[in-house]
Amino acid sequence: MEYNQSKVDEMTLALMFLTTFSIGDGPRSWKGYDWDVMNRLHESGLITDPVGKAKSVALTEQGAKRSQELFQKYFSNAP
Repeated sequence: MEYNQSKVDEMTLALMFLTTFSIGDGPRSWKGYDWDVMNRLHESGLITDPVGKAKSVALTEQGAKRSQELFQKYFSNAP
């Protein structure tokens, strides 16, 4: 099936906001998403390299900000 990869990437980044947590190195999110999407987010500079044993991935400063903005855009009840 063909789909709009940009929209899927946006929705994935928005949903990552739900599972964001902070530890010593900044905001992280669980990486239980499609690997192609995760690779595109990494190539866009929004997350660190998702390849590795860790079950979470770090969001860059830009990625964390964009994640929150997209979550508010798509899921907020505010007018």
